[in-house]
Amino acid sequence: MSKRPLILVTNDDGITAPGVRALIEVVKPLGDVVVVAPDSPQSGMGHAITINSTLFVEKISEEGSEIEEYSCSGTPADCVKLAINEILNRRPDLCVSGINHGSNASINVIYSGTMSAAIEAGIEGIPAIGFSLLDYNWSADFTSAKYFARKIVENAINEGIPDDVILNVNFPNLPEKDIKGIKICRQARANWKEEFDKRQNPMGKDYYWLTGKFVNMDKGQDTDIYALQNGYVSVVPVQFDLTAHHCIQQLNSWNLND
Repeated sequence: MSKRPLILVTNDDGITAPGVRALIEVVKPLGDVVVVAPDSPQSGMGHAITINSTLFVEKISEEGSEIEEYSCSGTPADCVKLAINEILNRRPDLCVSGINHGSNASINVIYSGTMSAAIEAGIEGIPAIGFSLLDYNWSADFTSAKYFARKIVENAINEGIPDDVILNVNFPNLPEKDIKGIKICRQARANWKEEFDKRQNPMGKDYYWLTGKFVNMDKGQDTDIYALQNGYVSVVPVQFDLTAHHCIQQLNSWNLND
């Protein structure tokens, strides 16, 4: 008899976040689940790892619990590294990260702790998916996200995710009946136009709050932003090989060795 898949669950909003609780509900019937997640919110951490200070991990589930849960003092990427190398007794068959409170579509994938955790698993050769809901509210309704996440996870287990590919999944903030389906997309070309709100503390020292506006320059109808704006769940296959292969030939024409 074959073993049930081992599924590693993590996130960047912290182990108590409603989003990760929703994701645990999704995957619990599909395999053996172990949760290793940050002990506090780590949004926007990107692929940061802890190298100059200590890391702490605490098992927070009770002995005999159906699901093992561990709280980690580090970043989302730290959580995955520790899970694979120190906590789990076998390699996971799948890593799922999220469900994030807020969008990780388009350029947000670069900054996302949610996606960086999934990418860290992908670097280790483990199939991985990052999930995000376009609602930053802590009390967001994850009902429709759970329905579509289950479909995506089931397909990932049954069909397999291509090697060296991580799926970036974003859910529109809509009731299930209003979501038109799932679209495989490319990442929209967009960015943040940053501004800093400069203030002074009572001691006269300047400090700054980062603000800004998300600007989508991409008019394509095959992008994640277009899909989400039109009521679809977006799925973008992401790779961690950042080589710009298309320009290698051009760079080889430079007079670099003369």
